[in-house]
Amino acid sequence: MYKTLLFSLICYLNATVLFANDLPLDNSKERPKKPNVLLILTDDLGWQDVKCYDIDQPSPFETPNIDKLAKEGVIFWQGYSPATVCSPSRGSILSGKHPVRLERTSVRGGHPPLPFNYGSSLISPWMRGALDTSEITIAESLKTNGYKTGHSGKWHVGIAVTDYPEPKDQGFDFSKHGFGSHKRMTDRTKGFATTDKSDPFYLDEEGFPFDDITQDGIDFMAENKEDPFFLFYASRLVHTPIHTRSEALLKKYYQKLGIAYPRESDVWDEEGQRNAYYAAMIETIDHYTGLLIKYLEQTEDPRWPGHMLIENTYVVFTSDNGGMEQHTKEIITDNYPLDKGKINAKEGGTRVPFIVTGPTISSNIESNVMVNGLDLYPTILSWTGTKKQDNQILDGADLSILLDKDPTDSKLVLDPETGKSRNTMMWHFPNSSMQSTLRIDDYKLVREYIATEEKTSLALYQLYENGTKRVDIEEAKNLAGKMPEKAKEMNRLLEEKLEKLHARYPYLNPTSKAEVPNKAEVPTVVKHGVDGDKVWLEYKNNGAKVVKAELIYTKNGGIAGEIWFPVTMTLTGDKVSVTLPKGTTHYVFNLVDENNFLISYPDAGYQKTTQVFATKAIPVK
Repeated sequence: MYKTLLFSLICYLNATVLFANDLPLDNSKERPKKPNVLLILTDDLGWQDVKCYDIDQPSPFETPNIDKLAKEGVIFWQGYSPATVCSPSRGSILSGKHPVRLERTSVRGGHPPLPFNYGSSLISPWMRGALDTSEITIAESLKTNGYKTGHSGKWHVGIAVTDYPEPKDQGFDFSKHGFGSHKRMTDRTKGFATTDKSDPFYLDEEGFPFDDITQDGIDFMAENKEDPFFLFYASRLVHTPIHTRSEALLKKYYQKLGIAYPRESDVWDEEGQRNAYYAAMIETIDHYTGLLIKYLEQTEDPRWPGHMLIENTYVVFTSDNGGMEQHTKEIITDNYPLDKGKINAKEGGTRVPFIVTGPTISSNIESNVMVNGLDLYPTILSWTGTKKQDNQILDGADLSILLDKDPTDSKLVLDPETGKSRNTMMWHFPNSSMQSTLRIDDYKLVREYIATEEKTSLALYQLYENGTKRVDIEEAKNLAGKMPEKAKEMNRLLEEKLEKLHARYPYLNPTSKAEVPNKAEVPTVVKHGVDGDKVWLEYKNNGAKVVKAELIYTKNGGIAGEIWFPVTMTLTGDKVSVTLPKGTTHYVFNLVDENNFLISYPDAGYQKTTQVFATKAIPVK
């Protein structure tokens, strides 16, 4: 009897072993502790450009792959970008620091403070020309934890012209810049791509043009899947120029929009989401997103045999700022019901698609929790078990606990400074639209800098009730008059936050064409000179006292890619002086009077010029 039982047991075990030999050897192995991360950052993609976010007026745009991604994870209805334009947003996402802390609040800086036009009433303040190399990027942090780091596509956080520092200077093992299929066309009405494989933008089986940015991203994942990897996929879509290389896709949206193909005029000036070229671009970035996800879904994970890469990969899909509604005479899209768009700090300029999926994240969840691109750095550190560097400042919140436990519970998002539930977000854009904004819970304050005695105007809006019920996301009902105390208190808190980060503000322009109060009192320069390694300037007080002086200097003046920095000058009577920083080639004096007028000597010009700024600066002899 015992022999029979033993024989049966041996037969059972043998059969089990034979069956197990048909399975992947490590099928029972636990999920690797270091997950992969794919960050998909689109360019200028608006909140209402993605179909799964579509509310109110039906959008003609089709985004099946992005919509599918949203169903597989969490879609945040109140997701924001760190800034209203691309460069500061990208720098903040990569460094985890607020644009104000980085001293980068707009697209290109590193030059003396300049008015947008020579006769503009306001002058944008100085800002850095690039993300400083001392900043520790998310790629640099992940490399300390054994990650392979890759970048494909747009960078745009370096110095103009040179683009230094480049990705490989800031922690990326792999980096390929490119324009992909979005490379500018000579004439967008002809010269479309074909199915011929010799065509650099040949159409794939689904009719979409080949995109080297997407292929570079897939190649990076394929070459590094043996290790945990981080891919920063930065598409050029859907930024200008507005065009498509797929004529069939363009015709599809002509037909869908009820427009005869081709139009007599190629200027798209119809209001709403009726630009067929842009519609084709939206579906194209959706297709490229699908290709990235498809690779993860169809590729076995070498670190986890029997499982696909997607099972151990966190995917984040978002945009660097809100949608660009119009460029020159062409209407591109419409962010309605949100007001304004890119380059403006109202909701249309900062609210963006924000979708997250991953191995520990539940599917098919919609959340009204406020989140921001700034939150990605600390969240990725938590997902990957990567330690924050000593004394490293991160301004975003770690969303990992929120995403793991309950993505709809805002109390799980903790402010990194106070440790309490975060209910506040702040934006500062002292450039172009000249605004700062603060959101606290349901309310949002918009401070606009103006050339009057008051210096600012305030608007207050109630976006929601209890964080979820829509009230005025259109920012159409200004409550500042009805709730003056609330507006005043929020403005005080906004100022407190800005001052804590040493924010710079717009100045008044003494060459303004408009009448600006106290312009007649602006000091005038008498003379300047050099005393050894010191430079000095004397001025005449015409009624307004000088309260601040800076020397704006460069060490590489007169060449493309020059970059400028400020240094505080000493005020003594009607004279200012400072020791020239070693290596200075050119410099400009900046005086600020008590009425906030900026006096530059010599006059540096204005932002629209293409001159090298050193041509109007004082050269070091």
